Amino acid sequence: MRKLRQIGITAMTNFGRWRRSPQIWLAFGLGFVACFLLSGKVVDFAREQNTVLQIFEPFIWTFGDATSILLISLCLLLLFADLPNLSNEVPLFLVRISRFCWMAGQILYLVLATLLFVGFILLSTCLLAGAQAYWADLWSNTAAILGYSSIGESIAVPAFVKVLELTFPYRCTVHIFLLVLGYSLVLSAVIFFFNLLKGRMGMVAGVVFSGFGFFLTPQILIDWLSLNPYQGGVANILCGWLSPLNHATYYMHNFGYDNLPRLADSYLIFIIASLTVYLLAFWRVRSYSFHFTGTEETGNF
Repeated sequence: MRKLRQIGITAMTNFGRWRRSPQIWLAFGLGFVACFLLSGKVVDFAREQNTVLQIFEPFIWTFGDATSILLISLCLLLLFADLPNLSNEVPLFLVRISRFCWMAGQILYLVLATLLFVGFILLSTCLLAGAQAYWADLWSNTAAILGYSSIGESIAVPAFVKVLELTFPYRCTVHIFLLVLGYSLVLSAVIFFFNLLKGRMGMVAGVVFSGFGFFLTPQILIDWLSLNPYQGGVANILCGWLSPLNHATYYMHNFGYDNLPRLADSYLIFIIASLTVYLLAFWRVRSYSFHFTGTEETGNF
């Protein structure tokens, strides 16, 4: 219990810095602006058609798309760019607790902060739906119009028929939330590990990780390589399995009639990837030289 308390105090110390950190406020502010710009197309369309929305539909149609997930996850680069935060109270922590408890507290903070950020994104899209939304677990007429016509494609809203036919809004929202959370946890772990490994190179590693997923988007490969329909189908399956960004995209999963990864496969991959990077971080901290804010020497704790 004593070690768990030490881990919790370490994590809460990081949260205590939020109120005076412009970087954190900027990350959440940019997240809200991105939600406003991305989900605004759905809300505006419903208003123009004089129809209503299911409360979670702006989130579903916005973050069921790989590009939107990529854009919103880049806010995590701001959120975690300075981790581990080596301010002047850290030497006291390292004297009173082990560096492994300290590291566990950092990882607990990463997980909770990522969960809080993704929850904030979900809440923001629900608020933007406003008075045009209802709570029943049924797809709206707006979703039917977007899914069963070419209008959704023309206004860049990814309302897919197989999503409408094979699931309901609440279940779909839970899966999209967990997929975005899983991708964000892996991204935040990569940022943190490379900050430890190469001295504040986490931002670069995060951009490379995100870019890898983006360039393995099926449509990009099809356009660049001028693939025929058969080759495009093979590329779609390969990208679905190889790209972490596609694992976070709801419609890029197997719903019973293709060879794309199942939702359980993606959840398992995100869990294994996150745990692997966290274990590497524990390995790295054994020989990590702490350089504290406001000091000229490297700490040997």
